[in-house]
Amino acid sequence: MDKLKRKIIKIDEDLCDGCGNCIPTCPEQAIQIVDTPKGPKAKLVKEIYCDGLGACLGSCPTGALTIEERVAEAYDEEATVARIKEVVPEMLEVHLKHLEEHAQELPEYHSHKMPKGMTSCPSVQMLSWGKKKPTLPSEQQPHLPSELRQWPIQLHLVPPFAPYFQKADLLIVADCVPFAYANFHQDFLKDKAIAIGCPKLDDMDAYLEKITQIIKTANPKSIKVIHMEVPCCFGLVHVVKKALTKSKKKLQFETVVIGIKGEQKG
Repeated sequence: MDKLKRKIIKIDEDLCDGCGNCIPTCPEQAIQIVDTPKGPKAKLVKEIYCDGLGACLGSCPTGALTIEERVAEAYDEEATVARIKEVVPEMLEVHLKHLEEHAQELPEYHSHKMPKGMTSCPSVQMLSWGKKKPTLPSEQQPHLPSELRQWPIQLHLVPPFAPYFQKADLLIVADCVPFAYANFHQDFLKDKAIAIGCPKLDDMDAYLEKITQIIKTANPKSIKVIHMEVPCCFGLVHVVKKALTKSKKKLQFETVVIGIKGEQKG
């Protein structure tokens, strides 16, 4: 079987509690629960069954599931359909709908090409809504100053030893949040240090190591995770919680959820 570098599911055995919530949310049925010396654990059946799109991510209560990019066997659509028909044929329609919904995300090497079109996956669904009328005419709208006080801000780029992280109130923010939430600077960013990233598209293992280093070296006073309401975005919460565990530090920890229309949900 040909191998190539691609995105594929990664299961952290130490975090997995064997609950099995990931199985019904995987349209390819690429995950199974097996008995191990540490108890029941989720395992990848075969690399060829995982398309790497991460439909299962939001179902894991412990954050054991992430997407990594590594050398793996190529996804095999024909073999996947054969497995679904054999194991749980009622899931075949769900699988085909999943492919249609994610048509725009499928990589060039994917063996099942489908027409591009509308999707209903929450993280990539095409939506639009009318513009709200401002309370003041545009020429009278106040120009608000930026509350950003550092550079860089991307998690891959920020140095853990940066002086702006030292004993700071730290924001870990999903990178869609400032676009969705209009008052992000005034409501959240003022007097804070920040690092941003995408839990669906970025390397979460690298993020885990970087956040752990920041906590260990900078001794921040608190950490607040702000993320979107879509299921895959909750991965940012899981990786920060894991970093806190690895660092063995006890900090004030808070999460905020932002809706796709810009409302604060919690």
